[in-house]
Amino acid sequence: MVTISLCMIVKNEEDTLGRCLDSIKGLVDEIIIVDTGSADRTKEIAREYTNKIYDFEWIDDFAAARNFSFSKATKEYILWLDADDVLLEEDRLKLKNLRKTLNPEIDVVMMKYNIGTNEKGEPLSTFYRERLLKRSKNFQWFNPVHEYTNFNGKIVNSDIAVTHKKIRSATDRNLRIFEKMLSEGKEIKDRNLFYYARELYINKRYDDAIVYYNKFLDTEGGLMSNYIDASVDMSKCYLTKDDKKNSVKALLRSFEHDVPRAEVCCQLGYHYKNANDFVKAISWFELVTKLKKPEISWGSVIHDCWGYIPCMELCSCYYKLGKIKEALEYVNKALEYRPGDETALHNKSFIEGVIQNIKQI
Repeated sequence: MVTISLCMIVKNEEDTLGRCLDSIKGLVDEIIIVDTGSADRTKEIAREYTNKIYDFEWIDDFAAARNFSFSKATKEYILWLDADDVLLEEDRLKLKNLRKTLNPEIDVVMMKYNIGTNEKGEPLSTFYRERLLKRSKNFQWFNPVHEYTNFNGKIVNSDIAVTHKKIRSATDRNLRIFEKMLSEGKEIKDRNLFYYARELYINKRYDDAIVYYNKFLDTEGGLMSNYIDASVDMSKCYLTKDDKKNSVKALLRSFEHDVPRAEVCCQLGYHYKNANDFVKAISWFELVTKLKKPEISWGSVIHDCWGYIPCMELCSCYYKLGKIKEALEYVNKALEYRPGDETALHNKSFIEGVIQNIKQI
């Protein structure tokens, strides 16, 4: 059985840290908590689970803090989590089994990262992260914000999922770090163009976000998922300015970097549906139904865009065109993706009522 060190960096996480550590308890051999300046009960809670608690002076650099946490690990593998992450019971069992079966020659284990859940607890969006790393490889973290590792070697993809259960709203913390970098004369380039643009977008500085999204989309060699997200986000920036023409152009820029993606095609479908051009809307939503959903993606996959959403929208568009049979066909398909969905069941009942009335005429 391989041994695992859990390494975490925390600050003011009294609301979530216990929940996270409860979900991983018994599955790791040591827990290392690096506190970057908590003013609440975070360290007190941490002491209930471990005595390996270290202080790290915050220097606006997440990579530096993570590297410090990794330097304290002593076991064969390092698992990293954030305080608002948890392992659900089925994933606890999978990790327990992985510990028993993992080939020690493996350098990195990729795990799913589930972001947000629907009313049934199913993930809304999923992507993969390098989650379990062999300590002897001395992998390092890079980038002050949205940090990443230089992982390589023998890599396996697991079906274990870490679920993100965020309870705090977004802040301008990351934006301030980027703008500190700029004030110090540091260049924003490569992947940071995307992440800076996204922080500007989150903080509603839409004109500035558009500038940096365009700069990022002019680059090559980045993560495909970032190019997709940049196109979608930039499209939404233009919509805040009621600039529908450039909103569409922004979405089309994603095709410069990748084949059509459901997330983009749905946005194009929405555009034409909102303009009452139902024929064009149908063309984009139907295209989604012909696309193959990625089984493994380094970037985010918004699950409903790959089935439920296009089917519901096709139901609506066909109904608007008076094509009742097609509308019923697609609402039934939507129910295949989300059985028991109240909205889909309501639409199905309504359409069947319309069909019944037509038969009686």
